Amino acid sequence: MGAVEEIERGAPQNTLAPEKTTTDVSKHEGFYVEFAEGDSRDPAQYTRFRKWCITLTACAFSGMTAATSASFSMGITSMIRDLRCTQFEATLASAIFLLFVAIVPLFTSSFSEEFGRKPVYLATALFVFVFHIVTATAPSIQVVVFARAMSGAFGSTGATLVGGSVADLWLPHERGFPMSAFAGASIASTGLGPVIGGFIEANPHLEWRWIQWVHAIVAGVYVLVVLFVMKETRSAVILRRLAKKKRKETGDQRYISRAEEQKQSLRTMIWISCTRPLYFLGTEPLVITFALYIFFVWGVLFCLIDSVSHTFETTYGFDVSQTATVYLSLFIGTVLGFFANMYQDVLYRKYVHRKGPEARLYIACVAALAIPTGMFIFAWTSSPRIHWVVPAVGLMIFMFAAYVAYLVVFLYLADCYGTFASSANAGQSLCRNFGGFVFPLFSQKMYNTLTYRWSNTLFGFIGVVMVPIPFVLYRYGAVLRRHSAASRKILEAEAAKS
Repeated sequence: MGAVEEIERGAPQNTLAPEKTTTDVSKHEGFYVEFAEGDSRDPAQYTRFRKWCITLTACAFSGMTAATSASFSMGITSMIRDLRCTQFEATLASAIFLLFVAIVPLFTSSFSEEFGRKPVYLATALFVFVFHIVTATAPSIQVVVFARAMSGAFGSTGATLVGGSVADLWLPHERGFPMSAFAGASIASTGLGPVIGGFIEANPHLEWRWIQWVHAIVAGVYVLVVLFVMKETRSAVILRRLAKKKRKETGDQRYISRAEEQKQSLRTMIWISCTRPLYFLGTEPLVITFALYIFFVWGVLFCLIDSVSHTFETTYGFDVSQTATVYLSLFIGTVLGFFANMYQDVLYRKYVHRKGPEARLYIACVAALAIPTGMFIFAWTSSPRIHWVVPAVGLMIFMFAAYVAYLVVFLYLADCYGTFASSANAGQSLCRNFGGFVFPLFSQKMYNTLTYRWSNTLFGFIGVVMVPIPFVLYRYGAVLRRHSAASRKILEAEAAKS
């Protein structure tokens, strides 16, 4: 041990502990490169200011992706005119973004394990910037569809890193507020995107192409922000780099990080990230239940985004810019959901010792009632005889519930599945975004057949059927976990530790 201390005397930030290793380096005594207590290079030890700068930068990527998804529909009218495409082709260009958001992260989520978080943020933001320009300059609807698909692919890859970045920086009891910021950025941008897009579409000199140019400008600025603000937060990647640097400086190949010793190939990690979420979707009752729930909520949300313009233009005679202001109700609903989640955190800390993960579900029970309530208000008060604010309140109530559902699903499954949380949440995210892709494809035909009022009423009745879900999980969630193979493994591991 004295020899190790001699080597490291000039670099007190590293802890080099002699260990027996079984790596390919040698079968002899090796040295693990680890963070010392209080090491400033450890992401968990970053200053609070730096943590928040990185967290907000990461959340901005999620917000950028959500705004891109939602704002596109505001420019469909001028795009159909300019590109001479059909309504279905335009809807496909809008929806295909979410299809790639749903599928691509299964293949790309492992890249940050190999290359680190910052390079993936940077590369994906750069490609998002490029494909926004391709969309803005597209000469045909086929090019638009392709560019939207690629924007969804790269946008989703960056956005899926945000939860991991939060986990890198914040201790478990500190993550409630950063995760609320993450969810708030995603959901609020879904409301704000159409507001901005509507005002751009209303200007005959700008219209749909400038909606895409604005996104390109924002993405370009974001690339610069990542360059100068973002730092690597994946501890395993940092330690691997430090170990590599130490081997180069000393010529001693025995310096390794624990991640190098346990590292799987990128191919293996991709295989696991593709198959394990699907396994959870097929075998885990909690994941299946919440995946179906959020599939419905997200699908209805994007149907509403598409239907708001038609409803307020035909019912109240709104122009595009006036309709854009209605989308502010979605933003207000997100803000209400944000504050409701802060109260939920108080309830969680108060009751978690008694209820376990089910202490996450108090506000979710309220949200389950709010979803059909918001739908029925929107469907049955959209009338010239009733002030337009009333149906906008219905939208606000629905968005409040959607925010709560979005965040609760993430946190509840993370609590239930521990080390398997990323796979459980990848499964529900796949279903959530697939709902956002599928629903708009059939919604227009449904609206034409049933009318907007009865179509949204139908969604409301389906919401009523789903009301019991969080109540049942609150009452019987612990029982379901005991019958879950993955949860049993986690409970056994916790029992072994204690």
